[in-house]
Amino acid sequence: MTDKTLICKDCGKEFVFTTGEQEFYKEKGFENVPVRCNDCRRAKKQQNNRR
Repeated sequence: MTDKTLICKDCGKEFVFTTGEQEFYKEKGFENVPVRCNDCRRAKKQQNNRR
């Protein structure tokens, strides 16, 4: 595995999906790659917790 550069679907910035993160996703059985950068993921989580 190698690091992958992805584009955030919310802000459009590039972010790196590291080899370590890929291994973690594989261990947990996650089949989809992340679609948001860490900042947008955090903001989305906070927004959902306010409801």
